[in-house]
Amino acid sequence: MAASADNGLKIVVVGGFGVGKTTLVRSVSEIRPLNTEETMTQAGATVDDISEVRGKSATTVAFDFGRITLDARNVLYLFGAPGQERFWLLWDRLFSGTLGAVVLVDTRRIDDSWYAIDRLEHVGTPFIVACNDFGGPPHPPSRIREALALDPRVPLLDCDARSRESGKRVLITLVEHLKSLCTPHGAATAHGAIRSPELAL
Repeated sequence: MAASADNGLKIVVVGGFGVGKTTLVRSVSEIRPLNTEETMTQAGATVDDISEVRGKSATTVAFDFGRITLDARNVLYLFGAPGQERFWLLWDRLFSGTLGAVVLVDTRRIDDSWYAIDRLEHVGTPFIVACNDFGGPPHPPSRIREALALDPRVPLLDCDARSRESGKRVLITLVEHLKSLCTPHGAATAHGAIRSPELAL
């Protein structure tokens, strides 16, 4: 990495089962993303509740990985966490060294986002919340904040995980949020300087 950037900044995308984490990483990564998806079989039907994601045929069993350039000095490494409860034991490992996180939410299944937010708050990792568009009537932001018991300082926005531009906006929002949590002079975090929220896409 040293030949192309000074700072590698780790970002994790978390959320419930089937909320679009793999899709988001794929849409914004500037390299061919690493995916650990496996075909869902009938044997898993008794383990994973697919009643709300009937069109889903594959699932992440370890993590997704992608890369995106922030500027000449800073690169984001994106890790998409698996959503099923049986894989949650991997999350703490993925959170290690993480600068910040995106919690991806399906507003039809808001309760599925509780664990992600709880774990991030427990380990003290800053995060934003992005509501992935699955169609249907829009939900007022105030109602989503109330349902998630979301701190008013945590950014909340809508997104379409399939869209690169929408994914870019999510990452810019996260980087700007992280910058706002820096020292008043905005110089650095524990993981290195963030000089610009612009993404080279």
